[in-house]
Order: sequence, then C-alpha cells, then structure tokens
Amino acid sequence: MFRHIVGQAKKHPSLIPLFLFIGGGGTGAVLYVLRLAMFNPDVSWDRKNNPEPWNKLGPNEQYKFYSVNVDYSKLKKEGPDF
Repeated sequence: MFRHIVGQAKKHPSLIPLFLFIGGGGTGAVLYVLRLAMFNPDVSWDRKNNPEPWNKLGPNEQYKFYSVNVDYSKLKKEGPDF
C-alpha cells in the first residue's frame, strides 16, 4: 500500500499535501485517543486495585486537555474524602 501511495505521489505531485494532511490528521487522532485511554480518570483499566480512580484526584490536578481560565494550583478541596 505504501508503494502505491509513493507511485501516485510521483505521478501526481499535487497529491503530496493531501497525503501529508490525511496522515497527520490520522496520527493526531490516534495519539489523542491513546491519551484519553491512558490518562483520563474516567477510564479504569484495573478494577481490582483501583475501582474508582476519579476519587483519587486532588483538587489541584488538571486532567482536562485544555482549560481556559482555571488555575488548578490555587484550588482547594471543598468536600469530604471518600
């Protein structure tokens, strides 16, 4: 398949940006899904030892990909420990 793509790119050089953007978009999507699967507290891979990983997050830990106006280092806990 890679040989076919290279052959098409040699015949039609105007397709090279298309291949680059499609490849970059696919790579970015795969990396984002891997990031969500590994670092999101809503996903529990080990139910025996850590059945509720979202309860172990402190109030000053940022788990969102991007936060606009929140400084997580200054937040304080407002509730009981579970």
